[in-house]
Amino acid sequence: MNTKLAVVLMMIFSIIIIGCDNEDDNNQINNRDIITYEFPEEKQEVMDTFGAIAQSIIDGDMDQLISFHAYSPKFTEFKNGEPRNGAAANEAHERNVFGAVTEVVKFDANDLQIAVYGDVANLTFHSDFHLRFGDDLVIVNDQITLLFVKTSNGWKMVHEHHSPLTS
Repeated sequence: MNTKLAVVLMMIFSIIIIGCDNEDDNNQINNRDIITYEFPEEKQEVMDTFGAIAQSIIDGDMDQLISFHAYSPKFTEFKNGEPRNGAAANEAHERNVFGAVTEVVKFDANDLQIAVYGDVANLTFHSDFHLRFGDDLVIVNDQITLLFVKTSNGWKMVHEHHSPLTS
């Protein structure tokens, strides 16, 4: 009887240990280490989205460009050292500026980095944009941060930050 009790206790103890190990493994798989895990598939999705954003600017397709934004009361933008603005001001600015571009001469995103944290991604780069507005050529060298959230309709921008890049 003591042998049976010992065997039963060992089985129960083994099940508890295996259950704890599996729970830890599942948490590691489900939660991942959100800070250090690279999220390679999501990172590629964000890169593809950024490429599509660039293509919409090159094509002059303002509706497509706007579709990459998740405009809501939470949307924010910083640019030109001015106070923060929201969705309506950002959309108006995007349509006015990029809608007036007559030619995209150069659209480089240097030192590009994408950091994914689950369903949130931060894309940073140094712009080297050469945009023609009629006869005028404008060169934009900014530090840009785009914050994305993964939605049922893909990755959408919820924040933009543009600061002049100094050499």
